[in-house]
Amino acid sequence: MDFRDYQTRSRETAIYPDMGSNFVYPTLGLAGEAGEVAEKVKKVIRDSGGEITEDTRELITKELGDVLWYVAQLATELNLDLNTVAENNIEKLTSRRKRGTLHGSGDTR
Repeated sequence: MDFRDYQTRSRETAIYPDMGSNFVYPTLGLAGEAGEVAEKVKKVIRDSGGEITEDTRELITKELGDVLWYVAQLATELNLDLNTVAENNIEKLTSRRKRGTLHGSGDTR
């Protein structure tokens, strides 16, 4: 499955207010789900000395799936193609690596 296929198929499962003109809902959902991933990782550090068990890996996999779902819905709300988003990101990161600017801060390095 590629990102475009995922974006199309995931949209079939989307139910939220004002779909098609509501970028706020998936943005807030994305933040919430990213927080859930962070919580799982935090508990790995607190409870397992930083070692990820298969159970934890499965839980994180599910949460990352939820993150991906919200990314896809936000992209759709903004009329963005998820394949293009992914391709542009790889081009940006590859350029930074070639220029030695992966480290540092700022969007325009």
